[in-house]
Amino acid sequence: MTDNSLKIRRLEPGDVHPMLTELMRAGFRKTAPLFDRYLREQSAGTRDVLVAWLNGNFAGYLTILWETGYGPFRQAGIPEINDFNVMPELRRQGIGSCLMDEAERLIEPRSVHSGIGVGMGYDYGPAQRLYVLRGYVPDGRGLMDHEQPVRYGDQITVSHELAIYFIKKLR
Repeated sequence: MTDNSLKIRRLEPGDVHPMLTELMRAGFRKTAPLFDRYLREQSAGTRDVLVAWLNGNFAGYLTILWETGYGPFRQAGIPEINDFNVMPELRRQGIGSCLMDEAERLIEPRSVHSGIGVGMGYDYGPAQRLYVLRGYVPDGRGLMDHEQPVRYGDQITVSHELAIYFIKKLR
């Protein structure tokens, strides 16, 4: 997206209410305490939250975990792009790509790689495609449930915690 009406910046306290209003309208299950925690973590330097505004209206966000809970990324010092959402009616307009561009720009001075986990449910299909088109490849550890490997014979529930993790070499 080359439109100058798209602005991406770090989360500010005054953003939470308009974001939550739009996220709840669209059916996302996000809460004020979640974003309060994100603001605290951003202040502490453990997470950055990038928010996209299109024509002054909330369009999407993502977070960067500088030290992820996913062991292989944490051990390798790979930051994780996490909790990435674009408003459904604004998808496929380049907003997600612009958020990813900015996240990768922030990550690159600190890490050779960027990481991201993607869910396995139907709703995650467009995200899976986006990450591959951006050069992300599976980390080779297979399917994870709550960041733990899924083994043959395991019975699992499809949820937001069922994911495959991807990495991209930035430099």
